[in-house]
Amino acid sequence: MHTVEETIEVAVPVSTAYNQWTQFKSFPRFMTVVKEVDQVRPALTTWTMAVGPVRREFQAEIVEQEPDSHVAWRTLGRHPAHRGEVTFRPTAADRTEVTVRIHIEPRGAVGMLSGVPRLAGRVLRDELRHFKAYIEGLGEATGAWRGTIRDGRVRPQEPKPHRSRVARWPVG
Repeated sequence: MHTVEETIEVAVPVSTAYNQWTQFKSFPRFMTVVKEVDQVRPALTTWTMAVGPVRREFQAEIVEQEPDSHVAWRTLGRHPAHRGEVTFRPTAADRTEVTVRIHIEPRGAVGMLSGVPRLAGRVLRDELRHFKAYIEGLGEATGAWRGTIRDGRVRPQEPKPHRSRVARWPVG
């Protein structure tokens, strides 16, 4: 197993970067290796990826997700076996550091290609540049999913305090 990590700064607020990242179906619009993403359930996605003539489909389970903080996943099944995490850190009011860390378990002939750290790192770096251009070009997210996932399970949202619309008179 080896780890690939890349970081990029994007010129949008952390909530904008995070919100767009949660729109998995939009990934084929800006990522060259991602051909299709299907959101089966909030914590389960099916990915179709292609590099040259090699095409692979796999499912990924989101194991941890915290709004404006991180998304962590692991693949299900045999190919390609990896787990990863993307983190979002505000660097200014309108800037965000996005870091993607992927742990790859090379298996078979395709796994041998993913086992070349420089190649995997270069692909990840290029895809993050595409994300940067995409989100900065839009200026705002095309959608958002603000739920929290722990151990692969969607957590109920915290109830918001009830605020009455009835004006309160100052107590004298």
